[in-house]
Amino acid sequence: MNVFVADEQSEHVDVAALRDLAVSVLEAEACPADSEVSLILVGDEEMAGYNLKFMERSGPTDVISLPIEELAPGRPPSTMPQGPPPMLGDVIIAPSYVRRQASDLGVAFEDEVALMVVHGLLHLLGYDHADGAGAEKMEARERDLLAAAGRARR
Repeated sequence: MNVFVADEQSEHVDVAALRDLAVSVLEAEACPADSEVSLILVGDEEMAGYNLKFMERSGPTDVISLPIEELAPGRPPSTMPQGPPPMLGDVIIAPSYVRRQASDLGVAFEDEVALMVVHGLLHLLGYDHADGAGAEKMEARERDLLAAAGRARR
């Protein structure tokens, strides 16, 4: 797995742990070994810009996923012989926002930021929580993946 992490903010984050978590999620979801994804850690101001640009919402948020293609849950991207590696997309996370959110919820920052990584990656892989059934499926998968990593889902 090729997980690229760009830490463009000042909040202390264990970047190696987030990268390892992303790799484990992609492996658990049976993504091809040469799959590529980017985790981008940004500050609140930059996240507010992305939130406005991509989601048409004002202010910062915790995580935004920008998939390259539409996938279906449980159906990883395919590869073509001699073709380029599957590029899944970008997951943008605002750690300072996540830290405040974790504090407000009374959960550990490390668990909350892990949830954002898993949540963001599952969106890239076609999971959605727009309806009740999709939300239940996505939350159950998040719980399983986080538990496998020794983390808890709120």
